[in-house]
Amino acid sequence: MYVAFLAGGIASGKSTVGRILQSRGALLVDLDAVSRDVTQAGSEVCAHIASAFGQDVLDVKTGELRRAVLAERAFASAQTTAKLESIVHPAIRVELQRQLEGAEGFEVAVVEVPLLNRVEDLAKLANEVVCVVCPLEVRCARAVQRGMTEQDFARRVAQQPSDEYLLAHATTVINNDGDERALHAQVDAWWNDRAERGWS
Repeated sequence: MYVAFLAGGIASGKSTVGRILQSRGALLVDLDAVSRDVTQAGSEVCAHIASAFGQDVLDVKTGELRRAVLAERAFASAQTTAKLESIVHPAIRVELQRQLEGAEGFEVAVVEVPLLNRVEDLAKLANEVVCVVCPLEVRCARAVQRGMTEQDFARRVAQQPSDEYLLAHATTVINNDGDERALHAQVDAWWNDRAERGWS
């Protein structure tokens, strides 16, 4: 199976590209959903996180992660971030591999990655990294049109890898600075090129 990691900042059009590729026949996997699966209440990963960061990162009634509390502690320094990743990433890798290996009938899997800089080690599972980029002002206008404030958009952008980072780590770059027809054309060109090569 050919595996492509799909990355891009908020309102860049990454999810739209994912849906286009899914409509072409790709398996679409959301890495955020995989992460939620392995950290659900009662999981071994959840228990390890609580052991490392304090039992109060778990909700007393439900046993679910109090993600805001965990984020405050885990992302306080590079060391604590690395500690969380050392607990979670192996489980994500196993679950992602399980989903990919169990996907019969698919030649292509597209893994939508919210924060590429947090999962560089997992990118080894991919044949290539496709990054969707778009001018910041265009992304902001799209986000505001969806109901987000400019302040909230700026806050979220600050927490995500920059376009410069994405460009440096991309195998393929899709520029979503035009209309939807132009975006479809780029995605179709990517798909057709890989298909002609036999997804090798």
